[in-house]
This record gives sequence, C-alpha cells and structure tokens, in this order.
Amino acid sequence: MPSIKLLPDQLISQIAAGEVVERPASALKEILENSLDAGSTDIAVALQSGGIKQIKVSDNGNGIARDELNLALTRHATSKIASLEDLECVASLGFRGEALASIAAISRTQITSYHADEKHAWRVASEGSFLTDIEPAALDVGTIVDIQDLYFNTPARRKFLKTENTEFGHCEEAFRRVALSRPDVSLLLQHNGRAIMRLATGSAEKRFEDILGKDFAAEAFYLDESAAGLRLWGMAAKPTFSRHARDTQYVYVNGRFVRDKLISHAIRQAYQDVLHHDRHPAFVLFLELDPALVDVNVHPSKTEVRFRDGQAVHRFIFHALHKSLAAPVGLPSSLTPDVAATLQQAAPVPEINYPRFQNNIDLRANEASSQFYQTLFGNLQSQSANHGEPASQNTGTPDNTAQVLQPAQGVAQGEDFPLGFAVAQIHGVYILSQNKLGLIVVDMHAAHERIMYEKLKNALDASRVAMQPLLLPVSFHADRLEVATVQEQQALPDNGLTQLGFDIAVLSPTTLAVRSIPVMLKDADAVALARDVLADLRQYGASRAFTERRNELLGTMACHAAVRANRILTIPEMNALLRDMEATERSGQCNHGRPTWFQMTMGELDKMFMRGK
Repeated sequence: MPSIKLLPDQLISQIAAGEVVERPASALKEILENSLDAGSTDIAVALQSGGIKQIKVSDNGNGIARDELNLALTRHATSKIASLEDLECVASLGFRGEALASIAAISRTQITSYHADEKHAWRVASEGSFLTDIEPAALDVGTIVDIQDLYFNTPARRKFLKTENTEFGHCEEAFRRVALSRPDVSLLLQHNGRAIMRLATGSAEKRFEDILGKDFAAEAFYLDESAAGLRLWGMAAKPTFSRHARDTQYVYVNGRFVRDKLISHAIRQAYQDVLHHDRHPAFVLFLELDPALVDVNVHPSKTEVRFRDGQAVHRFIFHALHKSLAAPVGLPSSLTPDVAATLQQAAPVPEINYPRFQNNIDLRANEASSQFYQTLFGNLQSQSANHGEPASQNTGTPDNTAQVLQPAQGVAQGEDFPLGFAVAQIHGVYILSQNKLGLIVVDMHAAHERIMYEKLKNALDASRVAMQPLLLPVSFHADRLEVATVQEQQALPDNGLTQLGFDIAVLSPTTLAVRSIPVMLKDADAVALARDVLADLRQYGASRAFTERRNELLGTMACHAAVRANRILTIPEMNALLRDMEATERSGQCNHGRPTWFQMTMGELDKMFMRGK
C-alpha cells in the first residue's frame, strides 16, 4: 500500500488552480477583483484568442511594492486578511491569496507594478513554478498583469477548453459582472486588438443601460429598501420584460457577484404572481449587510455565500421586491401616493375633445348584462363618481352620447387617471381608453381577474373570507376522491375549505352539496368552482395548499369571478374597471402573468399612419 507523502508545491499549486481557474474567464475575474481591491478607477482588459493566448489587465490602483512582488505569486500570501477575525468579516473581494499563485502555476505570467513609495516600477515574471528575478520597469501608475499561454504546462486541461468564441463569451460575461457592480470605475474590453466595450464612469442606472440595453432600462424600475441593517437596491424589470433564460439575472452581496439559492428563491417568490409560466425575471440587485453576517468563504470561486440568518434575509428580499412589484398602475415604486398626487396636481392634464360618435353597442338590448355587472362590480360605480366621474342613472337604458362625453368632462376638470377614460369596447373582449399619452387597450377579463384575485388574497390574509349561504344548496355527483378531500378537510382543526369561504357537505359516498361559497363569488357557478378547488386541494395537499399553493387556489377562484369575454359593458362600468385597476396591486398582469393592458402613444399612432411625413 502506498505510503502517505507530502505533495510538491508545484503540484499543490496546480491542484488549487483546478479549483480557482476553471477557464480563462475565471482568471480574468480574479485579476479584476484584485484591481478593484487596489482602489483602481480605470481598468483596461486586452484578450487574445478568447483569453487562452493572453489576458492582460492594466489598472491605476495602488500598486505592489518591490518587496511584495514575489509574495504576490506565492500561495496564501495576501494583504486582505491577517487573522480568523478578519476572515469572519471580510469586506474585500479577494482574501485567500491563492488566485495569482494558481494562475502563475499554469501560465507564463508577468506582473509590472508601480507603488507610490518606490522611485520607479518593478517587474517579476514566472513560467509555471519558475520565478525570475525582480527587475526595474517603466510604468508610471498602477499594475499590469499579463498572463500568456494559459494551461501551457497542463495540456490535458487545455483540451477541455471550448472554442475561442465560447471562451471569449465567458470572459465577456465575467467583465460585465464586474462592470455592473462598479459604475464608478471606467472599463475597457478589447479582444484580438478590437475594442468590444468601453464604459465611462457614471450613475448606476446609466451603467445598467450600457450593459443590459435600453430595452431593459425602459422596462425596469428602481428600488431601494432598507430594514434591520439590510439594504436591497438596484433595478428589476417589469414582468412584461421576462426572459426565456436566466441570462439577465445579477445579484451582488456586498459588491460580490453571487449565485445563491436562498436569494434566487426569494426573488422567484416575489415574481410568482406576475410572471408567466416558465419565464424568468431580469434584474440587477445589490444586497448590503454587515460582512460579519455573511460567510463568503464557502467555495473557491467565491460565488456562493452563507448567511447567519437566512430566513431574515429571505423575508427581507421577498418583501422589498414584492412591494415594488405591487405598485398600482401609474404609480412609480419609488414614489409615495402623497408625492405622486402632488406631481399630478403640478401637471394637470390638458382638455381632450372627444369626437361625438354613436356607441356601436346596443345597450338597451343588454339590460340583463348591465344589471349583472352592477352586481358584480358592487359599488365601484359610486366610487368612480367620487373621482369626478358621474355614474349613469339608468344603466339599462343610458344615453350613449352622454356616456361618450363623460371622459372629456372628467379630463377637463383636471383629473389625471393613468388608465384614462373608456371610449369603446371591441368584440366584448377589449376596452379602448384614452389618456394623456394616447390610446390604452385593456383585456377586461384578465384585468378583472387580477382585481378579484387581489381581493381574495387580502381577505384570506385578514382571515375574513365572508361566506354567502346559498338559498338552496347545490348538490352534485362527485367521485370518491372529491368526497374524500372534503372529509379530510372537515377533520382538520383549520378546515381549509372554511378558510376559503366554502361550506361543502357530504350527502352520500357519491354526492356532495355546496351550502356556501365566498360572497365575492356569489354569481359564479358553484359546482364548477367547488370541483376546481377540491382538485387543487387534492393535488397539493392541505398543508401546502395554504402556503406554497395558496395563490393557485385563489387564482382558480378569481378566474371564475372575472368578467367573461363577449359581455357588453356600459361606459361607466368600463371606467369603474379602469379605476379599480389603478387602485389594485400588480394590476399590470393577471395572476397567470399575462399583461392586462398596454399603451400606444400618440407618437406611435402618428408613425403608424405616417403623419408628419
């Protein structure tokens, strides 16, 4: 049996390199982090052959003193920490003292650096384990790290590298991650002698736009929330800017890019009500907290962290992002309602002259549907009247011309409603509305579904989902699984059906009776609603149904309550829906993540009709 022996230093360094330097992008990341730790404000990166042939990083940082150049290429030599206490509250990006030594062990590396205490710059070079003598060099500021022929002495490792374009793609992504985190640093990226990206110093928003594009900047909102020593700031895209892949997701903890499951789960939970199916959100978020409360020494790549109180961090991130996503229509997440109201008063909407045209909807032939929506919307019309919008005195036989003119009257009074005022309905599906920017198209079913969904959630959160007893209980034939689900719920201390506002009784092994349903859903099909809710309970189980799957249950209920397509609405009813959307959180998407409305500006309309050309 072979005996235990100490490994040679060169082999130890190459093993460490396997952990730290997986590919050229890993080496670039480590060097860029060293430049930032050195206080650099200007960094230039030059790559050859995707970083395989050369990685050259020049900065204007503090530099390395002559006597420390050799140590810079020695394992576990660092200026970042000196004790266990330092490690437990490390604030720098680098701290292990392994990166340069590991890179030098598998490449031809040269470091040229100028330190303010020296008369001139000095240079040291290495080829694998061989170090040259330190010699004078010409450099007036900062440090240049020049890495050539990566993996030249480990050909087996080099064979695992991908094509030049692929490796450059990984290097470019590493460059972007650093650039996003430091808008106060100017950066330049060159590949094979061609400038790829040149970033000047500026605001964080400008840096995000430069790297992620104008589309992201236009569809993202800024957030900055603080609580209990935690701060979350950055930009997150609206759900309408969701992606097929996670290619626009950047999270930083104390300035360090990380991939953390706990943070990812909190963000995913915050978006779950507004994101469509398997789409992924886009964001650049920065979490700041006491370095002593997070362990960054988890993995050699330093992209994993561990929090002392993970649950508190999860709750904070979820609530901070959830709050921003929940801002009602037309109210920026960074403005309070009071501030927004002040801005609206400062910039009143100019009078809009609506054309006099006959509504193409025969409302007299739809008196029954008008009465149905009077019941469904409750007192929304009276609420909208309080906003300066007179409600029709006779919804069954309104004066069509008067209804068309109501929006103009409201706007003329200086009212500024983000979703404007309704002018027509198309095929019983879409509402056309006019606001100060132009035209708005609303999917009335999707919009009303979100409104009812939020009302149900609020009621359940307040433990006050009111029941509406049915005058005559509705019985229906049920399969054994449906009956068993009711019996299981009845046996629980907290009956899930009761919490949701249902009273369902077992009449026989194959018959159930619906005695009560949520009062908000009193006009829905009681049997269809009961079957869907029981199916959800059976699939997810009672314990999960009211935690992880609660929203799916409420979404099913809201879908039954929402207005259906081909229902004819009066102008006041359309406006009542618009006003309710403006007051409802997350009303920009239905609970399936589909958009509920979109805006077409006058400029876009003019362009479509080639006006001014």
